[in-house]
Amino acid sequence: MVDNQNPTDWLKRQINEVVEELELSPSVYQILKNPKHCITVSITLERDDGSVETYTGYRSVHSNLLGPGKGGIRFHKDVNEQEVIALSMWMTLKTSILKLPFGGAKGGITVDPRELSRKELQQLSRQYIQDIEPVIGPQKDIPAPDVNTDGRVMGWMMDEFYKLRGRNIPGFITGKPPVVGGSEGRVEATGRGVVINILEAMKKLDMDPQQSSVAIQGFGNVGSVTAATLYEKGVKVVAASDIDALVTDPNGLNVPEMVKYVEANGSLKGYADDKNPDDLFDVECDVFIPSALENQITEETAPKIKAKIVAEAANGPTTEKGDEILNENGVFVIPDILCNAGGVMVSAFEWMQNDSHDHWAEKVVNERLEKDMSSAFLEVYDMRNHIDKSMRHAAYYLAVKRLGDAMIVRGWIDEER
Repeated sequence: MVDNQNPTDWLKRQINEVVEELELSPSVYQILKNPKHCITVSITLERDDGSVETYTGYRSVHSNLLGPGKGGIRFHKDVNEQEVIALSMWMTLKTSILKLPFGGAKGGITVDPRELSRKELQQLSRQYIQDIEPVIGPQKDIPAPDVNTDGRVMGWMMDEFYKLRGRNIPGFITGKPPVVGGSEGRVEATGRGVVINILEAMKKLDMDPQQSSVAIQGFGNVGSVTAATLYEKGVKVVAASDIDALVTDPNGLNVPEMVKYVEANGSLKGYADDKNPDDLFDVECDVFIPSALENQITEETAPKIKAKIVAEAANGPTTEKGDEILNENGVFVIPDILCNAGGVMVSAFEWMQNDSHDHWAEKVVNERLEKDMSSAFLEVYDMRNHIDKSMRHAAYYLAVKRLGDAMIVRGWIDEER
């Protein structure tokens, strides 16, 4: 089997396999194999020095079967059309598993935000919203933060959308700061969701959290929140890496100190005796958490992983061949469409609060997140045991079945299979 680095191809094969296994109409696969639309925009940015540069932006809506599109906006130098389409497809599956009233969407700009000033970043964010404004809205497609975007960027985008529409429409975007209609707990939601999944998996595998160790790849918002939350629960974080450095301590790292260091310095570089980030795969640990970008666990790196659990905090961190190796080695993989779904779940809570002009306390948000995420994990776990397949296959099984049922109800396909 080829270690395919294009996630869309493997994703389509997984969907088609489940459609055939469920004996659904072939039309289900035909509807799900391509996005409803993917627009490409060219963004002209005047730099602070007066020069002009052009950047490419994308917005893909894969499905509106269960509701308006939902998905983040990422700023990264490697963003491309195929990546955005694949991410929007994963979002469709993710919202289906969680039983949320959304379809899947994703967007991004091909840019290294570290090369832009704050003023340039704001101008780029506003121009992107100007260009995609016709296809977004609270009942059409609802953006949110993703890689290298945050509440500040969402605030700029919200303001630009208000100017274009001439009125306040807070539900058009989620991940906003609470002062302008955002939800409490949204910033930490993805990381908290990852931890909820890990702790549920530990229960099923008879692992004691306080006798377990974790290694985390990626120390941005999701990775750092995941690390800090696990640290609070007594789990030993023995390694953490980002794009610049790897830090390790078999006795456990001081995560709060690391978080403060990264906030002050922007990276783990220079913290303690940092090492090559690629050496993370060689670290002895019970739980390995990829929390960076796609295609990190591959045919080359998967055999190095010694963990009992791989918790996919990133989207698409494992290639097809990497996944095959993990399964052969008996690793319990919590798939991305389940593991990192806490963010979209609390985004849904934010959208609901905006729609009802309500504001929930952080305690309420976190309690509901834990209840709903635990329920989703247990449903996937039970399906895994029922069909005797991997957690990833069970997650796809549940997601595709619900999508197929919805197509019948909406009259998109014939009920006879």
